[in-house]
Amino acid sequence: MRLRALLETDALGLRLLGGEDELDRTVRGVMTTDLRDPSRYLSGGELVLTGLAWRRDAADSEPFVRILAGAGVAGLAAGEAELRDIPADLVEACLHHRLPLFAVNETVAFATITEHVVRQVSGERAGDLAAVVDRHRRLMTSGPAGGGPEVVLDLLTSDLDLRAWVLSPTGRQIAGAGAPLPGPLGAALAGHHLAATRTGRRGPHRAAVAGTTYSLFPIRNTGRGAVPAARDVRESVLSDWLLAVEADASDWPAARLDLLQGVTQLIAVERDRRDAARTVRRRLAQEVLELVQAGAAPAEIAARLRVAAPVLLPGLGVAPQWQVVVARVDWGATGQAAAAGDIASGPVAQALLEEILVDPAVSGPDSADRIAVAHTGEEAIALVPLPTATTAAPGSDEDASGEAARADVEDADALDEEPGLHADALLASVREPLSAGLADDGRLTLGVSAAVHSAEGLRGALEEARHARRVAAARPGRVCAAGHHELASHVLLLPFVPDDVRRAFTARLLDPLRDYDRRHRAELIETLEAFLDCDGSWTRCAARLHLHVNTLRYRVGRIEQLTGRDLSRLEDKLDFFLALRMS
Repeated sequence: MRLRALLETDALGLRLLGGEDELDRTVRGVMTTDLRDPSRYLSGGELVLTGLAWRRDAADSEPFVRILAGAGVAGLAAGEAELRDIPADLVEACLHHRLPLFAVNETVAFATITEHVVRQVSGERAGDLAAVVDRHRRLMTSGPAGGGPEVVLDLLTSDLDLRAWVLSPTGRQIAGAGAPLPGPLGAALAGHHLAATRTGRRGPHRAAVAGTTYSLFPIRNTGRGAVPAARDVRESVLSDWLLAVEADASDWPAARLDLLQGVTQLIAVERDRRDAARTVRRRLAQEVLELVQAGAAPAEIAARLRVAAPVLLPGLGVAPQWQVVVARVDWGATGQAAAAGDIASGPVAQALLEEILVDPAVSGPDSADRIAVAHTGEEAIALVPLPTATTAAPGSDEDASGEAARADVEDADALDEEPGLHADALLASVREPLSAGLADDGRLTLGVSAAVHSAEGLRGALEEARHARRVAAARPGRVCAAGHHELASHVLLLPFVPDDVRRAFTARLLDPLRDYDRRHRAELIETLEAFLDCDGSWTRCAARLHLHVNTLRYRVGRIEQLTGRDLSRLEDKLDFFLALRMS
């Protein structure tokens, strides 16, 4: 039954104090409590009745409501018999956590509400209860030990004719039944889910993409042994998996919703098991990082790398090249949310970097086996091994497959010159969903080092990646990255120029040319760009623009006349070059 139905039953004496937008929540049970922490007795979906005996002062309301919201209760009903008026601090806490709050008239006994809810819920479940129990039994016996998430999703397809996929927060497919989900569709669904989660709305979330409706269920383990719920949604929103179902769950009966919640629980247990397997790789990365930051001898670092290489690249007899990637997630404090400094950003960045470094074309939960990520303070630092042509014996199958892969690259020389990860490519497929999860108060910045061949180079690679991340942080946008190649260029300086200085500088040099182009269609800006790109060569520039050299000389003379600059002088050429880059 829905909360709305309770409010519409006059005999129950309920008055809504907050949460009108959440009245379509499903009530699956009822519980009466005056415990300060009743979480051990909650399983989700309950209407909680309380006489407020747990409240000693205004500070008690926030933790009590946070516990209820974290447990997934449907709503809270507070009796007026003890305090007459419901305290304002309780109303405010419920509004903050989007928990519907009702006042119970002092003339109505809690037993009356309990009997009504139990009668209604039992009647709705009776018809399909046997089938639900049977399916749950089959799902439990076919859990992780019986084949992983794919088996659970196959059961959904065969029993309920539902197509479903498990997706990472970036939209990468972890598991699915039948045809794989196209990458752009997965990213779009993940973006919908992250945006809805950031608003505080409870799942499942409804998303319509390309004319098809999907229901998006968060995957979290709330059972025994589960990690405690995050104090702030920002601590987990960028790391949680989701279950995407090709159906509209808004009008589903409670029995079917219960079944899907059971599915997410099974997948969450599998997720926890997979995360536990990352412990070794994280520990290896942490040990190497501590040695590098402590200035340990290269021989000691090299020994640790020799231990790490077989774990990250099993079967290889030689240590590969290494690359360092640094990521940071920064949050701003908004409204009544926790202050940004109270959010543990290091673990968030660690889980997110582990996901970003997975090849988006690779599906499955085990595709991050070659990635070791540590976190220190607010940063996450990845140690990424790069297999080289020398890691496979010449003439072997591995060597042949490597040559075939290289033959598919359009520019093999570029591959030799720039091995490994590239900053922009890392974020290309994940920028859209992550921007939705970061909303208007979060930023992800990422820096990538060059590849290094030995332990001696790791300290420099770490500093290089950190400096590249700071360059990325100086740029606008929610998701930004910078690579090592930008640290030896004017590009390094441009992001740190204040906006007002940047605008004044470019306006003084380029506005006269833009105004002239608008009035006369003279293409002076285009001519200036081509002239600088051709290093001031009259013949090459004229050929590029398909102009006579005399026409080009006339245009350059007009540029110099309008700006008072001399394009034969290096200083003036440099000023124009920077103005064009900053505009």
